[in-house]
Amino acid sequence: MANTILVGAQWGDEGKGKIIDVLTEQADIVVRYAGGNNAGHTVYVGKQKYVLHLVPSGILRKKKLCVIGNGVVVDPIGLVEEIEGLKKLGIKVTPDNFALSETAHVVFPYHRELDAQREVLKGKNKIGTTKRGIGPAYGDKAARVGLRVNDLIDPALLEVKLAARIKENNGVFKALGAKQLSFKKVFAEYREAGQYLKPLVTNTVVLLHDAMRQRANILFEGAQGTFLDIDHGTYPFVTSSNTTAGGACTGSGVPPHRMDRVVGVMKAYTTRVGEGPLPTENQVISDLLHGMGREFGATTGRARRCGWFDSVATRHATMVNGIDDLAITNLDGLDTVESIKVCVAYRHGNKQYDFVPNDAAVLAECQPIYVEFDGWCTPTDKAKTFKQLPPKARAYLKAIAELSNAKLFIASVGPGRDQTIFV
Repeated sequence: MANTILVGAQWGDEGKGKIIDVLTEQADIVVRYAGGNNAGHTVYVGKQKYVLHLVPSGILRKKKLCVIGNGVVVDPIGLVEEIEGLKKLGIKVTPDNFALSETAHVVFPYHRELDAQREVLKGKNKIGTTKRGIGPAYGDKAARVGLRVNDLIDPALLEVKLAARIKENNGVFKALGAKQLSFKKVFAEYREAGQYLKPLVTNTVVLLHDAMRQRANILFEGAQGTFLDIDHGTYPFVTSSNTTAGGACTGSGVPPHRMDRVVGVMKAYTTRVGEGPLPTENQVISDLLHGMGREFGATTGRARRCGWFDSVATRHATMVNGIDDLAITNLDGLDTVESIKVCVAYRHGNKQYDFVPNDAAVLAECQPIYVEFDGWCTPTDKAKTFKQLPPKARAYLKAIAELSNAKLFIASVGPGRDQTIFV
């Protein structure tokens, strides 16, 4: 498998958790390189459902090493809870199969409070964040005032640095009329979490380069999707990290020339959570999918906004990420649809776009130009091979892969490991 980067080719929630789990069978190491516990990966192993937020999905397979890289922002309280939850389900998390970067930045309660207060102040212009403090934590990182994991696991350093940060942020909260934080309470909780995590902390850059010298196969696990990238997404309705393939290098310390392949994951239709433009949004398909019990956020439980497949977006994602192969998920979600629309371009006034405009206001006003495909109106969830899929489903998959300018690699027809077709 060599070194593979897996990215979301849409607005996140593409089913990356399942695809990572499937590809991990061929990997030795799985690295999470960006984001925080604002992301959720859902994996089914048999009838057991696992929802992961920070721990890489590879933890569900034996004899795999899972790494949280330097590019991730870590809520240590949340991470401890997640590890304890996995242990209760019989999943071991030890220094033998899990490593946390000593230079990953830490999310504190003041980050979450700032996140919430900023959303309130924006009113109707809110971004729709998860209020997990991810943006403010990355803001502190960029401003060079953030605390890192190596500060967290040293009680003396943590006490001094945290006191300064809480004092400054309490001044902001006072001005906003928000509740003041108790340094004593936060310090006690985070010191305890730091000592719990300390045995798992290491220099992950050195670890990964040592592994590459031993010819290990590494899978780099993205969070969210291309159009939530801080640089290449539908700004300002984005997350605060680089969710695209380049983030795998900066977020792990593995250089670009050591990456061998990029796999893009996309649904057979389009979804996004939160605010911001979604050109192909459609109430009929939203009602259909929600009625099936599908498309609710793994982290927030919010109903996702749904629309027809947008090949303008996925083609743009292929370009930005250098996607070689595509994993198309949730094909079975369209099994009852008689006529399926696919967006092939946007129209804005007299102008036609074959790429995603950078101005979010323009994108919000774009009208999709559609072509239509006949639906297959046959269940696909029992198919085990590509040939077992209905001919119209095969034609649809081939068409949207071709429109996305990448090769069809995987078709997923359900959440289970055995509902994965390698093309």
